[in-house]
Amino acid sequence: MSLTLRLPHPALRTTRAAAPRPSWLAAAVVLLVCVPTGEKDVTASVHVTPADLASLALVGLVAVDLLRGRLPRLDRAACALFGGVVLAAAVATLHSIDPAASATGFVRLTQIFVLVPAAVLLAVHDTRDQRLVLGSFVLAALIEGAVGAHQYLTRTGASYAGQPVRAVGTFGALDVMAMSTVVSYGLLAALALALAERRPGGSPALRRAMWASAAFLAFPLAVSFSRGSWIATAVAATVLLLRADARLAVKGVLVGAAAAVVLVGGLGLGASGVTERLGSIGSVSAAPDQSVSDRYDLWATAGRIWQDHPATGAGPKAFQQLRDGHAPLRLSSGSDAADATIGFQREPLLSPHNMYFLVLSEQGLLGVVAYLALFLALLLGCLRRATGPGLAALALLCWVLWDFLYADIGGTTTVLTSVVLGLAARTALPGPDSVGTKGA
Repeated sequence: MSLTLRLPHPALRTTRAAAPRPSWLAAAVVLLVCVPTGEKDVTASVHVTPADLASLALVGLVAVDLLRGRLPRLDRAACALFGGVVLAAAVATLHSIDPAASATGFVRLTQIFVLVPAAVLLAVHDTRDQRLVLGSFVLAALIEGAVGAHQYLTRTGASYAGQPVRAVGTFGALDVMAMSTVVSYGLLAALALALAERRPGGSPALRRAMWASAAFLAFPLAVSFSRGSWIATAVAATVLLLRADARLAVKGVLVGAAAAVVLVGGLGLGASGVTERLGSIGSVSAAPDQSVSDRYDLWATAGRIWQDHPATGAGPKAFQQLRDGHAPLRLSSGSDAADATIGFQREPLLSPHNMYFLVLSEQGLLGVVAYLALFLALLLGCLRRATGPGLAALALLCWVLWDFLYADIGGTTTVLTSVVLGLAARTALPGPDSVGTKGA
């Protein structure tokens, strides 16, 4: 009679015994997004935030652990997917209309879509690490949500319809989408953690805390007046609930509708602005407002740029240089931004506000193939494998991919996209230490 012992991966034994968990640094990246930067020049080619510095520290720490053999190497699938993105960005930079300007774009794309996601993939070993990083998303959302709710209630937020009521958190009017992004991520993470704790042996206290957090975050998300974040959150939450429990999805829709009626109709919280903003969603095709019309024109501009550079694109950061020569005359020079700190400013439209069109115009067909391969592999892998805290990775990835239909990278919260992609890669591309493998 013989016994077979299954030992953990040797790299993991070394890491857990001799070094702190790098997932703590991944959680710090998320929380440092909340630190105000005071940035007032949106046209600057480089913006370095505390969260960016923490993300680079995470990459450095993981690289050192890899060299010392403390972490397992990336598997071939992950290397191929991330390598394709690097290759596409490098080729686009070499064939750019301005290689010097595109070099900074290449570095940024490599950071956001390759280095930091790969570092998060290697830093998150098990369920404990997943909960730690997801908990940081919830905590950051609660911080920003509390600030945003206070801004709305005290009328100290950014300008919306001529009134200082738009919740923007610590980010200010020049990064008006940032707070809604952080709050959306935190709401989805809280929902997923609450659903994960429904299994036998789950923590009732944690489950109740996550439900309460999700319920609270619905209010600051509403008064952010961000239609894009509302839609992306609704889509991601629907996928999350259907993946977790189809019957619960139906209950969730009913409870959400009842809560909206009570908060908006009964208590009047954000009633006029939210109702007006919701009504405008249905008119984005028949009678679009100026912001929607500008997006359509920016998409058309990106298409025209791509037609001139079909294979490898015009190069990273080339869109803003070529915009005026390809844009319709009716395109606005910028969008209005105002709050008590910056006063009134015109924020220039420097991107097509669609990640897929941005890649198409700046990296051509080669870039589109590389990015879609990465996104589809992560999405399909998460749909197949997501369980427990991994459900949050699926929901967050769905939010990002849907939001990319009318937004792109840029702003303080861009680095959070990297963390989301890393969590999704951990769920979709399990390595020898993955929590999703049969031998875990």
